[in-house]
Amino acid sequence: MRAIIAVLFAALCFGTTGTSQALAGLDASPLAVGTARVLVGGALLGGIALFARQGRAGGQSSHEVARTMPTVTSATGRREIALVCVGALGVLAYQPMFFAGTSSVGVALGTVIALGAAPVFTGVLDSVIHRRRPSLRWCLVTALALFGVALASGVLSGAASMRGGPLGVLAALGAGLSYAVYALASKALLDRGWAPAQVMGALFGSAAVLSLPVLLAAGAGWVFTPRGLGLTLWLGVVTVAVAYLCFAWGLRSLSANTVATLTLAEPLTAALLGIIVLGETLSPLALLGLCVLGVALVLLSLPSRERRSHRVPQTA
Repeated sequence: MRAIIAVLFAALCFGTTGTSQALAGLDASPLAVGTARVLVGGALLGGIALFARQGRAGGQSSHEVARTMPTVTSATGRREIALVCVGALGVLAYQPMFFAGTSSVGVALGTVIALGAAPVFTGVLDSVIHRRRPSLRWCLVTALALFGVALASGVLSGAASMRGGPLGVLAALGAGLSYAVYALASKALLDRGWAPAQVMGALFGSAAVLSLPVLLAAGAGWVFTPRGLGLTLWLGVVTVAVAYLCFAWGLRSLSANTVATLTLAEPLTAALLGIIVLGETLSPLALLGLCVLGVALVLLSLPSRERRSHRVPQTA
């Protein structure tokens, strides 16, 4: 249950992104804001990972420290380095793909496609990689959650219209695929014994280095204003560093499929913050969609019959 709470808390942090941008009121492109978020958060996660490794190294010999680090001289090390590179590319690709999709087909539809495709791609890729089928329970709950997201966005009621063409849809699907890639890469590293801070530091630290030229090209002047600095710190510290440490901590104990579906709490959080903080109003159908999404997340959070049957009975 603690792992589920950690992932839901991460989704809550993710959900503050839109509200914080609205409150800041900056004239900055979504791509620039998203890239700055990855740059600051990735640098912080990379620093945390290095600090944690140095702390562990204090009680180890140089041979033991070297043995815990991936190297290109061993097959295992090469696979782990490849996982870090793939995961970092997934992190870096998510931002431009997501913003390209939402700017082309509209925010509501683009968000639904990207967030809805993420658990689907995660489930499909996980099944192919590990040669196992997703559970029927996960499939049904995920379908219910996606239905709730679609209702809340206004896509099913016609309130959200599609402005762009198929390229925008492909970009939004690419964002969902990017999420699945870095979630599965993170899970693979965690299963190999990496600590959550080490995994997130490696992935987001690498993505931070690669995102610097993207931020400079998109325009970084807004970062050095008081509101810009405050927004960048909030997004980098809270929605990346804190959120993804919780994300990885939960991912260590849960399947990537379950985590991908649990993070659909992000649009639920964003909608509630929009109502409470920004004074936005939602249609009755959108409110129904949020309720459906909430029910789906509660159902997924409940222990399955199989997990309950494997519990060791406590003695008095």
